[in-house]
Amino acid sequence: MPNDRHDGSSRTVLRPRLSKSKFLSGVQCHKRLYLEIHQPSLATPPDASTQAMLTMGTEIGVLAQQCFPGGVLVKAGFRQREAAIVETAVLLHDPTIPAIFEGAFEYNGVLVRVDILERVSKVEEGTSSWRVIEVKSSTRVKDIHLDDLAIQSYVVQGAGVRLEATCLMHINTGYLYQGGEVDLQALFTIDDVSEPVATRREQVVQRLAAMTTVLVQPHPPEIEPDQHCHRPYECPFWAHCTKDKSPRWIHHLPGKKEIVGQLVRQGITTIDDIPEETRLSDVQRKVKDNVEWISSELESRLRSITYPIHHLDAETVMLALPRFPSTRPYQSLPVQWSNHIELESGEVLHQEFLHGEASDPRRPWAEALIESLGEKGSIVVYSAYEEAILRQLAEDFPEFRPALKSIVTRLWDLLPVMKSHYYHPAFHGSYSIKSVLPAVVPSLGYGDLAIQEGGHAAAEYYRMVFVETDWVERDTIREALLRYCARDTLAMVELRRVLQQKVAHRA
Repeated sequence: MPNDRHDGSSRTVLRPRLSKSKFLSGVQCHKRLYLEIHQPSLATPPDASTQAMLTMGTEIGVLAQQCFPGGVLVKAGFRQREAAIVETAVLLHDPTIPAIFEGAFEYNGVLVRVDILERVSKVEEGTSSWRVIEVKSSTRVKDIHLDDLAIQSYVVQGAGVRLEATCLMHINTGYLYQGGEVDLQALFTIDDVSEPVATRREQVVQRLAAMTTVLVQPHPPEIEPDQHCHRPYECPFWAHCTKDKSPRWIHHLPGKKEIVGQLVRQGITTIDDIPEETRLSDVQRKVKDNVEWISSELESRLRSITYPIHHLDAETVMLALPRFPSTRPYQSLPVQWSNHIELESGEVLHQEFLHGEASDPRRPWAEALIESLGEKGSIVVYSAYEEAILRQLAEDFPEFRPALKSIVTRLWDLLPVMKSHYYHPAFHGSYSIKSVLPAVVPSLGYGDLAIQEGGHAAAEYYRMVFVETDWVERDTIREALLRYCARDTLAMVELRRVLQQKVAHRA
């Protein structure tokens, strides 16, 4: 039950118990913490990409446990608070157990579950020294990880455990997998961050007191949405807190947020109120002007491409646990492409590829693409991503190097053309194809698709190939992936056509 305290009157105020995740929410924003405790239904559910990252984090945590042979998992679930604490206490006093996974500790109204508590040494009879190890699927130590370990070590020490070190265990992207069993000791890196964590731990008591004061109030604190809403993570209450803001709200100004901060301090609340003499980037200036704009050079740029005009989009998957020889953790592996080919007659053909097996996709992906692109015509892309993939494949597969390098010379990137030569108010400062397409081609968007962005596509591909066993579900995912990738390349075809029409109409 929550802890009781009195507020000076006759009523008893219930202080909600905190977890480490709630503490971290409070570090980011007291209003976020308040809403998570008292009005969680106002949060926007995590999207498919975020959920996939959470799932990956869980899988990496389980994998990390294998680095500590003989370690024991606390079986009581996350809702079984008392049982988990008792089970952890029993394991702590068993000198034969070298490590405890998901150990539960409570102190000063905060409950934490520790990824790995490793027994380091026996200090005296019946007492051991331990180190807390937090496991992350990231590739480096971040500030939020230090706050995470600060609250964990505070609670664990407060519960009477002797700590020798606090560490972060994360993925080592320098590990080159060569086949066979994955070398887990090489896959993971353990960084001792005891010193910076100790500094942050000194702030925990004060932070907890401030959070408690906020949580016992009848209403959430009055905190204006600002840059803190996006750091270190996107706040799930952003939509709720900004629902009454104008579409021209100053925080909708794209680009460097330092400028936004300066304008806010000047009392400016909308983009329209920005003084004309303010130094803005080109995109920010276009957002302020809020009118459709076409460069005089757009026509010549559009005419610089040659038929047959290919429109190429590639999708990749990044595996934290490498599965194919000569690959590294989180290496971008191309698994899918779509190519809409516009002939000089105006006819449009479509070709596509999707690697559907749990094997290295790179060679068949490259072979099929080289055949589809042939040796003639411009290749329209939307970003430099495809070029980076092609260059990496040219390094990995010398036999494809001449063909792939030739393909690179034919690439024609529509994104910088858009940025330099066209703007529409409906972009709202974003040149993402997901923003550009419905603005320029209203009849074509992504809303009708089961998969609507790249992160979701990668997550669904992983599920199709490595998780799902039902062939009907696998086929459903496959169809959704093909439709999504095809929409990206059809989008480029239609964007070019509409831009050509705008140029012709203006002339």
